[in-house]
Amino acid sequence: MSLQHAVLGFLQYGPRTGYELKRMFDDSVQHFWPAQQSHIYGALNALTQQDWASVELIVQTDRPNRKVYSMTTSGKQELARWLSEPAIDDQMRTPFLLQMFFSGGQSDVSILSALETRAALLREKIRTYERGPIMVPTYSADLPKREQFFWYLTLHYGIERLRFSLKWIEHAIQRIRAGDYDRGMQGVFASVDPQ
Repeated sequence: MSLQHAVLGFLQYGPRTGYELKRMFDDSVQHFWPAQQSHIYGALNALTQQDWASVELIVQTDRPNRKVYSMTTSGKQELARWLSEPAIDDQMRTPFLLQMFFSGGQSDVSILSALETRAALLREKIRTYERGPIMVPTYSADLPKREQFFWYLTLHYGIERLRFSLKWIEHAIQRIRAGDYDRGMQGVFASVDPQ
């Protein structure tokens, strides 16, 4: 149900169309909670059915009609309730780790190539987050400093998580190049010799 709550969170800043909400997702939370346009519309339909959001049809003569969604009073109450709940990230599905788990039968060349490619992608993503448009989300400039602070806390988390992943991959590359797989668990947890 978190997508519905994410949509409610954005609606607290004012009425929006589904298209505007998609842009807000892409400009702010896509580094940890991406959403497809179809899923956003599904969440909006569910929110209106639960009376957590209302919809106004704006008739336009020169363009298609627009549906503008607003948060209702019960939607504000639901968002406040949800924000006060402790949230546990219990869904840790990481396809990359599953690939690593089963890579023992692959050649070092193949594994190292995959790891180096992933490391390069992570470095690029880190650069994008540190300098790209996500550092100044389109909508955040209109928000009070307190709201911006919490937006940027999540961005900091995302960057640190990517840095950790990159550090882990670099460590794995060094362990594989050193042939430490022959040492089993001791090879994995051995410190990396900087020389």
